[in-house]
Amino acid sequence: MAMREIRTVGDPVLRTPCDPITTIDARVRGLVEDLVETVDTDGRAGLAANQIGVGLRAFSWNIDDEVGYVLNPVIVELSEDEYQDGDEGCLSVPGLWYPTHRSWYARVVGTDLEQGMDRAEAVVSRAAEEAKVERWPPMPSATLLALETMTAAFQRV
Repeated sequence: MAMREIRTVGDPVLRTPCDPITTIDARVRGLVEDLVETVDTDGRAGLAANQIGVGLRAFSWNIDDEVGYVLNPVIVELSEDEYQDGDEGCLSVPGLWYPTHRSWYARVVGTDLEQGMDRAEAVVSRAAEEAKVERWPPMPSATLLALETMTAAFQRV
């Protein structure tokens, strides 16, 4: 396992759509280890594979002392009636924080290393919903780059 460097604004990998993971091999297992280790730091809530330079659809989270991951994540449900508000930043756009309105609940499905479904049921919205671009109000361009970064790792239905 390795703590990986976070890619920041200007790195083309952040704007490039990620490829789906089609085979679980040593490379993907190593990616999951790196994602989990890199997100497992105070102040980090979510991390997409492209934020550490890998163009595959994988996401890790660190929310309420739970660290986990999902491969080929798909946001399938967002709460319509309950929201959370607060300042939010992006690891790939360091030092900038903006008020953000998010669904309280997001259901994300995908696979794990054993290829089981529903790996990330009920991931807190702050980490997962970043990919839901149409939910965001108009924001400064640095925040929009953060959205594009996360969107590259998620598929929406």
